[in-house]
Amino acid sequence: MWRSIRASLLLLAALTGCGGAAAQSSGNQPKASAMEQDVATIRQALAGNWESIAPEIRPSKNPDGSIKPFYLKRAFIYQSSDRFELVVVNSADPYGKVPLARIRIVGHMQWQGAHPIAPGAQKVDFVADEAYEVTPLAQGFADVLNKVASAGYAPWAVDAPQSIFGKSFLPFGLKEGTNFMEYDLVYLRGDLLFWGARNIDGRGFDTEQNWPTNLQIPLLRK
Repeated sequence: MWRSIRASLLLLAALTGCGGAAAQSSGNQPKASAMEQDVATIRQALAGNWESIAPEIRPSKNPDGSIKPFYLKRAFIYQSSDRFELVVVNSADPYGKVPLARIRIVGHMQWQGAHPIAPGAQKVDFVADEAYEVTPLAQGFADVLNKVASAGYAPWAVDAPQSIFGKSFLPFGLKEGTNFMEYDLVYLRGDLLFWGARNIDGRGFDTEQNWPTNLQIPLLRK
């Protein structure tokens, strides 16, 4: 079971499930309609707590470039000031029975205009500009971190969170002094909150060219 831990660690940069749609020419953009929600209305409706309906799966990449399933559950809090908090629990199995790590990200959302996937959908940048924490939930995972991410950190231990905010963290590709950010989308439909679906080839949402072009499994209002 623990053979997959190293690969899972290298894939955790894909945790937030956020992303960005490929650039569209102005001729391809849908015209705004009277039914389309404006950002102020979406922000008001978005306020509150959201969580995964069930464990979710994402396509992600092994170090050799092959595709690997990535299992997680999400809990998301949004405040009307555009501040958000996201907690993701990564698991080794599709039913979430063997948790590996908890990731906590706190930051702000930046609204970038309409997304063409659906009326009311908006392009959004998620920027982790307040906090970024990692908590090992399995001894095997802590052991891997102690091998690949020991410099500048206390020894990694189960249930002991450490901040990686503003630090270099090789497993996630983080560089010192930079904030993690993803190009994503937001679409609300009743009590369901959709973000962008991860690209099927496992690419993250680290560039505008990788912006999501479809909808992810939704979060449910808590």
